[in-house]
Amino acid sequence: MATPYVSPAQDRQRRAVRPHLPMRPRWLCRVCAAPWPCQPARLLLLMEYRRDRVALSVYLAGCLFDATADLLTLNPRPEPSPGELFDRFLAWAAA
Repeated sequence: MATPYVSPAQDRQRRAVRPHLPMRPRWLCRVCAAPWPCQPARLLLLMEYRRDRVALSVYLAGCLFDATADLLTLNPRPEPSPGELFDRFLAWAAA
């Protein structure tokens, strides 16, 4: 069976619509398996909240709260550390 032709533009569009969302409780990206928010998720979040950085920070603070609870349930020893979690979820959005 022949594979249908997909132009480069269609391929980019198909890849662009795949949201990089967290897979709980491990907080890894569902698409690329990187720690969430991965780089593509960060870019998408910055675009989505481009007019309201405070709302982005509030959303990410809620994610940080949930991730901390989930990750501590999986591993009682703090791994990653609270500082690493802060950097991962909030520090990048303030820049």
